Amino acid sequence: MIVVHHLENSRSQRILWFLEELGIPYEVRRYPRDKKSQLAPPELKQVHPLGKSPVITDGALTVAESGAIVEYLIDNYGKKKFRPAADTPEFFRYRYWMHAAEGSVMPLLVMKLVFLKTTQPPVPFFIRPLTRAVAAEVGRSYIDPSIQADLAYMERELGTSTWFAGDELTGADILMSFPVEGAASRIDLGPFPKVRAFLDRVHARPAYQRALERGGPYKILG
Repeated sequence: MIVVHHLENSRSQRILWFLEELGIPYEVRRYPRDKKSQLAPPELKQVHPLGKSPVITDGALTVAESGAIVEYLIDNYGKKKFRPAADTPEFFRYRYWMHAAEGSVMPLLVMKLVFLKTTQPPVPFFIRPLTRAVAAEVGRSYIDPSIQADLAYMERELGTSTWFAGDELTGADILMSFPVEGAASRIDLGPFPKVRAFLDRVHARPAYQRALERGGPYKILG
């Protein structure tokens, strides 16, 4: 049986969602974050040397990294679903968004979160004016315009189809769900109604709701 080593409030929530969409049995092993550092507990290093989530085990096989996990599940359990046919326009959109989720969109959101944390305790109060100034400048000149550009592109793409790679849910939507949730937690999606509607469609899916029940409390990006 597939075992999802599930770190609370993490990317692994979308793996639970995908398994519910696939309709296959799986087990959830929950790992709480360290209350002070918010990092994964050391026990996860017994599953994978990097000690990060998501990671799944399927018999003797261990698979880490969200994209690799989604591709593994499609290859072995997808039954020719969740991936467009090769050499179609939808397939090339699918491949783009499969990579963009973690390669382009998430790094910017993580940078935004990291710079925000440099302006808050436990950073000493006497250097916070400096860290706030640096964070504000980096945000104004690079991070925020880049995130807005990504959202504008998503808005345009979602104007052509229901999902990121066409009118059927695919692995690309599974992967994109987390960065879109991350953006929604920090940024006003009012100017991007189609991105907002994508997230609403995700959250309304019965499989997504079942995954929340299996995974426990889920608060995106802390």
